[in-house]
Amino acid sequence: MVRGGSATAGPTLAVVAREAGVSVPTASKVVNGREDVAPETRRRVTEALDRLGYVRRPRFEASKSPRMVDLVVHSLENSWSGAVLHGVEQAAHDAGLELVVSAGLTRTRGARPERGWFDKVATRGSAGVLFNLAELSPAQYSWLTQHQIPFVLIDPVLEPPPGVISVGAANWRGGMTATEHLLALGHERIAVIAGYRRKMCSSARVSGYRSALTAAGLPYRPEYVRYGNFMETTARHRMLQLLDLPQPPTAVFVCSDKMALGTYEALGERGLRVPDDLSVVGFDDLPEARWATPALTTVRQPLSEMASTALRLLVRMMEGDQPEGTRTELSTRLVERASTGAPRSS
Repeated sequence: MVRGGSATAGPTLAVVAREAGVSVPTASKVVNGREDVAPETRRRVTEALDRLGYVRRPRFEASKSPRMVDLVVHSLENSWSGAVLHGVEQAAHDAGLELVVSAGLTRTRGARPERGWFDKVATRGSAGVLFNLAELSPAQYSWLTQHQIPFVLIDPVLEPPPGVISVGAANWRGGMTATEHLLALGHERIAVIAGYRRKMCSSARVSGYRSALTAAGLPYRPEYVRYGNFMETTARHRMLQLLDLPQPPTAVFVCSDKMALGTYEALGERGLRVPDDLSVVGFDDLPEARWATPALTTVRQPLSEMASTALRLLVRMMEGDQPEGTRTELSTRLVERASTGAPRSS
């Protein structure tokens, strides 16, 4: 029997320990996800593990343990994550899977789970992982491949590497639909407040907005395009900037419902009313959209359905099947409420 390494090939734990300049017990602690290791020591060991291609074997007997999958979300303190969790939980129950949910792993390092979490996944023998709104590093993609752990991305931050399976919404179509709705009401001065410029969904929604303007024969006005960070406070500032333009917009497409609430706040500060003075369209169709006053017209993206689809794809991969295609997009649709209307006449 080979202790620590692969039974067929690869370095032993002793080789890894020697490479990192630590004892075998210390290297074992890192492999097993123990917390009682100094950060610098953990860094040296994990780098040696990656450099040598050491593969950790989960210590469990599959025949005696229920299959387990992990879901990684940014936070459980918002309705977005709640919708994702609902979809995954239901699909996991239908598939007879145990679900482990990890939240708050990305608060200190952008959208990347920390290395210690990956070690724990291997230790507890997770059969697969779902990442929601995650930005994985090349080393983390490599780790998952080396450990032969299937994974699927739900609404990835950046374009995934070739061959990586992901599920998302038809963001380009949604951005076009939102803008076409405002155009049909008679608006021509239409602005957009987007999320992070580099995020896949943001660029796709803005691209759809531009396509709708082009199809309507309207010029693209760069001053009407503002990027933010999906937070209400930032959206409020962006809306105030748009209102201060020599020719402010009569309508705005806001690329998340949460940011749309920030635009409501800015308009209220200026004594303007929705939709009498300015029409607003959001994106997501979270519960907040229905609770807003006036109720928010928005583009619905099927978050729970995206999550359940991702879980079903993961199950197929766990069973050795490789899904056809790497990107699955679910359709969006406009939900008309009370925040949009015809522009005020001159």
